[in-house]
Amino acid sequence: MQYLKKLLSLSFLLLMVFALWQCAKRGNPSGGPKDLTPPQLIRTEPENFTTEFKAEKIRLYFDELIKLEDVQNQLIVSPPLKYPPEIRPLGGANKYIEVIIKDTLQENTTYTLNFGQSIVDNNEGNPNSFLSYVFSTGTYIDSLSLSGAVKDAFNRRADQFVSVMLYEIDTAYTDSTIYKTVPNYITNTLDSLPFFELQNLKAGKYALVAIKDANKNNMFNQRQDKIGFLYDTITVPTDSVYLLNMFLEEPDYSASVPSYVAKNHILFGYQGDHRDIKIESLTEFADSVQTLILKDREKDTLDFWITPTDLDSIIFTVSNEKMQKVDTFTVKTRKLPLDSLKLSTSIGRQFNFEDTFSILASTPIVALDSNQIALFISDSISSPFTYSLDSIKNKVDFDFALEPNQSYSFEIMPGAITDFFGIQNDTLNYRFSTGSYADFGNLRLNVGGAVRYPMIAQLTNDRGEIFRELFAEQPKTFEFKNLDPGEYNIRVIFDDNGNGKWDTGSYLKKIQPEKVSYYPDAIDVRANWELEQTFIISN
Repeated sequence: MQYLKKLLSLSFLLLMVFALWQCAKRGNPSGGPKDLTPPQLIRTEPENFTTEFKAEKIRLYFDELIKLEDVQNQLIVSPPLKYPPEIRPLGGANKYIEVIIKDTLQENTTYTLNFGQSIVDNNEGNPNSFLSYVFSTGTYIDSLSLSGAVKDAFNRRADQFVSVMLYEIDTAYTDSTIYKTVPNYITNTLDSLPFFELQNLKAGKYALVAIKDANKNNMFNQRQDKIGFLYDTITVPTDSVYLLNMFLEEPDYSASVPSYVAKNHILFGYQGDHRDIKIESLTEFADSVQTLILKDREKDTLDFWITPTDLDSIIFTVSNEKMQKVDTFTVKTRKLPLDSLKLSTSIGRQFNFEDTFSILASTPIVALDSNQIALFISDSISSPFTYSLDSIKNKVDFDFALEPNQSYSFEIMPGAITDFFGIQNDTLNYRFSTGSYADFGNLRLNVGGAVRYPMIAQLTNDRGEIFRELFAEQPKTFEFKNLDPGEYNIRVIFDDNGNGKWDTGSYLKKIQPEKVSYYPDAIDVRANWELEQTFIISN
């Protein structure tokens, strides 16, 4: 483990040198050699590593004019202070900075002020990287350390400025401590590399947690912050190097105040699993009034559809039996127009052989008359099709034979589609065409190594957006056919619960997210090519 720690530290230094070298390449080519020397700390008041510290301000003096950049994000004080210190001057260039302590310091505690890369020289912007000022309110300086790295559980790259925290496990510590108490020690991965090192620690037993701290309050907010944690207690001193897997939890259940958006449409926002939610009206409706509830296709919203009523207000209960919660809401009706039936399709003018032609509706579809729908090839040849009505996603999926280099048109006559309110469509015509098989490429993907099933194999772009995915319950070759030429990233999800999607983790339940692995390089798929790729996954 000592060897791994040294290797990690060496890698960190090499990468930092490379980053500085890259910075050194920029600038004007004339005017002599570029200044690559960062500002040097020449003295401090009080002295660095002072014990029995009682000062209220600290001054750091440098050998040249310096300025501060992004000090609000870069400066990390460990242990955290309730009231952040004031740093000045923040304006122009100076040969010193001053830190004003506005909080009461704990007794017998070692404090570290890590300035990150916020202190740069005035002319070239060379940073004095990770300059630290250390002092103790006790008689000695704690000197132990702990190091590691963070990664994102789902995305290829970790977030910047991740806070890594140590909580001392004592009689006051519980799993809920991270929600309401600042940590005993804290550091930050900053904006360049996903490594961290906690320094000037005292011996003891700790819980290690990483948080992408959106509110910058050094506490965990489940609805906003990504979190990474270890199951096991850490005993300091340690030679181990730790890896924290960052993820955003599924938020705990909550119901939002309903929104009356149309005369026939009320939105019920929520967080959690919509399958556990039950919406009921305490207001008695007339026998002629009908209602229907659908999950929105894209948002965490339940659409409550209601036929016209003259009620001034409606009282609802929104309950979640699993969470044993019941909320009561009153919705005031307003003079709003009706949401009317609007139809759209899932495709554009160019139709891929692997696509599905679907018609999506803005109001609930309740009936489809296939006799009023015709599919034509080359505008004249009638072709058979089958269809299925998806009442959950409120769409109609069509299946039909596809041929290369053909044009197709769906003609939808009036009355083919009827919605919940008895509204029917007008005449519609959707035209699209297919290309040649030679316009596309095929990818065969073999996955081996440390694998388990069920498994999901996905092709994504650099932003992680999914182009294509395949599911396997047992070992198989993934056949991605008729891909548009271009570069694809391969993402493999180990779908341990077999529900066909990636599941995140839970801090309180001590559940880590499902494992995700990325193929290291982008795959170049070319037109009229057959490509076979093997992805060997390590532990």
